[in-house]
Amino acid sequence: MIPGSRKTTKVRTRNDIGCLSSVAALALLATSCFSQTPVAANQLFTATHKAMGTVYTLSLYSPSQPQAEAIEQQVFDEIDRIDALLSNYQPASELSRINQNAGRTPVTTDEETMRFLLASQHWSLVSNGAFDITVGRLMKLWGFYRHQGAIPSDTELEKARASTGWQKLQLDASTRTVRFLDPGIELDPGGIGKGFAVDAAVALLRDDHVPAAMISAGGSTIYALGAPPGEPGWKIVVPGPLPSNATLSSIYLRDTSLSSSDCSQKNFVANGHLYCHIMDPRTLRPVEGRVQVTIIDPSATASDALSNVLFVDNPDESLRVLQHDAPEARALVVSSTTDRKTCTAFRWTAPIDTSHCTLQPSQGQRSHETEGKVSHE
Repeated sequence: MIPGSRKTTKVRTRNDIGCLSSVAALALLATSCFSQTPVAANQLFTATHKAMGTVYTLSLYSPSQPQAEAIEQQVFDEIDRIDALLSNYQPASELSRINQNAGRTPVTTDEETMRFLLASQHWSLVSNGAFDITVGRLMKLWGFYRHQGAIPSDTELEKARASTGWQKLQLDASTRTVRFLDPGIELDPGGIGKGFAVDAAVALLRDDHVPAAMISAGGSTIYALGAPPGEPGWKIVVPGPLPSNATLSSIYLRDTSLSSSDCSQKNFVANGHLYCHIMDPRTLRPVEGRVQVTIIDPSATASDALSNVLFVDNPDESLRVLQHDAPEARALVVSSTTDRKTCTAFRWTAPIDTSHCTLQPSQGQRSHETEGKVSHE
């Protein structure tokens, strides 16, 4: 997570607006479409803030601009606080302190960081290592840490294997201590940190009794709190696989999160081959064959981590994780072979435009939930 500017841009939006929209960093379009009728009690306010290497967008309903701005400041201060705690780009962060010392001696950390690490370990355990925050050195080896891109040799990869693996991260919740079983391990929070920050921001919004809000971490993780006036929820539009900008599916969210993963923003091309920034920690190589993943879960921390699990594993393996460990999750996975794209839906309740892919309903998907096409917005 790259530390960003503290400058916040606030935009007051009229309460007779027809549709609020933002294009996500990872090929996700989020829109809030609501009634044209003016709302007397609350107006919609939108603010943006750079943090964690992306732009956070907060849209909320409030009775006044000063009150909205006060809440915005609280939320963005909280995101900055989480970034200062968990960033692997800030030398003074708590995570950097752990990276620097846990390979030599157990490090005692604070309760919040331990909670973050335990959540990370949980998703590593249930996914059999498809999710793994010990990939810090691996990300550097492939050139993704500084966005340069590099293909390591087989010898370099085998050397990196010693410093990669979630089982080598030893946590003791009772003493809040962290220990690396290999001195070369480096933690990288990129696959779960933004979700953790979004959950922290949503907790503040609830404490402030905000009736409806949507917070987006660059579009890759979104939380929809409540609903705009007169609407069942915040409308989220999932686009079709690139290069298409057409709609794959549209769904309303209320009091839940949505996370997405794809390779459109972070990748490099070498010898005509595209290398994705999402790693399979078990093969030590970028994932092949997955196009995009969209997952809904009440926890933004969980949906952020699970979007990586579903991207790394094949659909059958990843959906097994959802069945056993994410009882409220819904997912839409787009995969690719040389001649076609397939969509795998799991508990997905909205129509899917099957012109983008061959639909393969998974266990738990009722047939009527996958029929029909959505309009291209």
